[in-house]
Amino acid sequence: MSGLFDKTTNALGAAAQFRQLRQNITGANIANAETPGYVAKKVDFEESLARAIDLDGTGTLETSQPEHFPTGRGSLSSLRADVYDNPDVNKNVDGNTVDLEREMATLAENSIMYKAAVQLINKKIAALKYAASEGGR
Repeated sequence: MSGLFDKTTNALGAAAQFRQLRQNITGANIANAETPGYVAKKVDFEESLARAIDLDGTGTLETSQPEHFPTGRGSLSSLRADVYDNPDVNKNVDGNTVDLEREMATLAENSIMYKAAVQLINKKIAALKYAASEGGR
């Protein structure tokens, strides 16, 4: 079944999963905007995803340590997002680092990007469905 989808569909699936993770992290930041001492989290995956897409299927390189960058076959499936304390925000008087406006903007942007990835996946699957049903005529 893994050969059924192409590199683009696999990359879109990975992007949708990471966008879901970002949505969860951003939602947690917003929910804790009034919590004293809460440190906002940030998720980064775009560079790693782009690198994995470029390298996916280009060779038989393998990594020996989980900290190494994923390369070669299956690099999309072994890709991990970086979740860390957000260094781009200032601490409030109560020690909270959530910038509510920035988090809401991130939430809106991420939602749009997630919907776009899902729509593209749906179009790819519709093309496969069409080929399977209409191609035999």
